[in-house]
Amino acid sequence: MTDRPQIKFGTDGWRAIIADDFTFANVRACAEAVARNLVTTGRSDQGLVVGFDTRFGSARFAKAVAEVVNGYGIATHTFDVAAPTPACSFAVVDRKAANGIMITASHNPPEWNGFKVKSSSGGSATPGEVAQIEAHLADVLDGVAANPGSPLNPSATNIVFDVIGPYIEQLHRVIDVAPIKSQPLKVVVDAMHGCGAGIIPKVLAGGAIEVTEIRSDPNPNFPGMDQPEPIAHNLRPLSKAVRETGAAVGIALDGDADRVGIIDENGHYLTTLQVFSLLTDHFMGRRDQKGGVACTITMSSMVDKLSAHYGAPVYRTPVGFKFVGPAMVENDCSMGGEESGGYAFRGHVPERDGALSGLLFLQAMVMSGRKPTELLRELHELVGPHTFQRIDVSYDESQRSYLAEKVASASPDSLGGLAVESDDRRDGVRFNLAGGSWAVARMSGTEPLVRIYAETPDETSLEAVLNDLRSTLGV
Repeated sequence: MTDRPQIKFGTDGWRAIIADDFTFANVRACAEAVARNLVTTGRSDQGLVVGFDTRFGSARFAKAVAEVVNGYGIATHTFDVAAPTPACSFAVVDRKAANGIMITASHNPPEWNGFKVKSSSGGSATPGEVAQIEAHLADVLDGVAANPGSPLNPSATNIVFDVIGPYIEQLHRVIDVAPIKSQPLKVVVDAMHGCGAGIIPKVLAGGAIEVTEIRSDPNPNFPGMDQPEPIAHNLRPLSKAVRETGAAVGIALDGDADRVGIIDENGHYLTTLQVFSLLTDHFMGRRDQKGGVACTITMSSMVDKLSAHYGAPVYRTPVGFKFVGPAMVENDCSMGGEESGGYAFRGHVPERDGALSGLLFLQAMVMSGRKPTELLRELHELVGPHTFQRIDVSYDESQRSYLAEKVASASPDSLGGLAVESDDRRDGVRFNLAGGSWAVARMSGTEPLVRIYAETPDETSLEAVLNDLRSTLGV
């Protein structure tokens, strides 16, 4: 057997560097694996949604996907323009398709692209479905022919459809924006040169609210940032715009607009854990939705304290919405979230949506009559002070096995002077520390990074915990 490409689906699909591993041949192989899985599971007559973002070559890769899938007699519904990943997720449900394929590398640096698979419910494909697709992919890459009798019909249709219009209508169904639009607030939206440009301004058009959008022109090079991820050092232009315009809040969307970042009225970045905790307080308190929360092991302990306060359950999962989404559905949760800034809400698809998250943050401000800093102060008065930081340590692929073993075997008695009370090893390792603090170390499923996380009451203890964990791992 000749050497074949190593294509591995991580926490959210397969991502690789364009023209290195992310090639038309490999994308077609992935598309064929999805098509074969639809045929063998008897769902080929339901069709498939194909979406794409603003990255280099995304539209052409999507066209290649549709051609391959059509060759298996499966109809495809392809975006007419680059659009957010949550618009793809919604389109799968709206069009009653069997799956969705989204060509995007989300928040990765510009040289990357990716292949996300959406389930029939609109969420990330479950681990079981991903395993089926990977089994077919191995056959495709090894040159194993499709099962005899597989329907091959190159004339299967590809329908190019309006993706933005129905998605905007869905956002209006999920959240009543009239009270938000009626407020004379100034809001700055940072599209980060991605495919979320224009969404929030369209939803909030026609009212007293004033929405300004920056970095709204599509640019696959994502200039001025390391990668289109809405984290503090990438959002300096948004912070500046909020301060200069006197805006009430800044809202940033990542490259494929399934994540959100929030800048307060003073131009300061709110961490993803603070934002999700504020939204949890909003849902359980002002909106009286106490169906519970599904969230990853890297989400804030503030969520547990809020849930205990409001009498709602919390369901923890490994990192990735392929775990959070199903947990939301299975437990009929009101919301779901992960540390990376991706949040989902009941009434929509069980998948992250950056624009909806931003709109719900605005709703929290309007319903409470509070500024972001005031919302945060009230949150900390309720659950106590919490400080969080994530550190990403890059490595050469040759080090992966060694570092994975270091993470798996880590077993300190204390971190930063705080005793380790228990650990959770379902995804890397989470150390539960004295007083409700915690730290996590895990290997990224999509990039060559060791991710290190910690949450403690103050900056001093946070730095001590992070330093001790890095020392333990030798990174």
